Amino acid sequence: MRMAKDKQVVMGADFAGHRLKELVKRHLVEKGWEVTDLTPIQDEAPMYHRVGFMLGAQIAEQRFEKALAFCGTGMGIHVAASKCPRVHAAVAESVMAARRSASANNCNVLAMGGFWTGPRLGMAMADAFLGTSLGDGYENWDGFYDYHEIGYRECEDFDYDAYKANGFVVENPREAVLGPEPAGLAF
Repeated sequence: MRMAKDKQVVMGADFAGHRLKELVKRHLVEKGWEVTDLTPIQDEAPMYHRVGFMLGAQIAEQRFEKALAFCGTGMGIHVAASKCPRVHAAVAESVMAARRSASANNCNVLAMGGFWTGPRLGMAMADAFLGTSLGDGYENWDGFYDYHEIGYRECEDFDYDAYKANGFVVENPREAVLGPEPAGLAF
């Protein structure tokens, strides 16, 4: 698997996210990243949902640890990517949301909207997302990692039919005690 810690990422965009993707890609390459671009030519880029499926498949097949997705809003491509197994996709419109999607939700696909995300913001969100792993930045918050790892694992292992058969209750839920929020935590 190509890992973010080894500066390897896959990305793709539809026509609406293509310009932002190109700027973020150039930024990452300048920082030493190896970028696999599934949609290098704007006029040949598939519809947003098909790009989402393509990126999601890279995660589902464990070819890449993380992916960056771009469409007009980030919404449609993230929904499509999420249809693939093992994909935990997020849409971000701020650096803090991009970081938190990785640190608290262990997301492996970050979607951005080319209609309203400026280039520098897109670059900063990519840096924050790619440079963050589950629990990062919360080492002093007792139980933070365990709490969010349980959420991630229950989402990863979710079986709707079993959930429904159990009266819409999670079977054998694990619990974690989240300690008091550390003083001065701004997010």
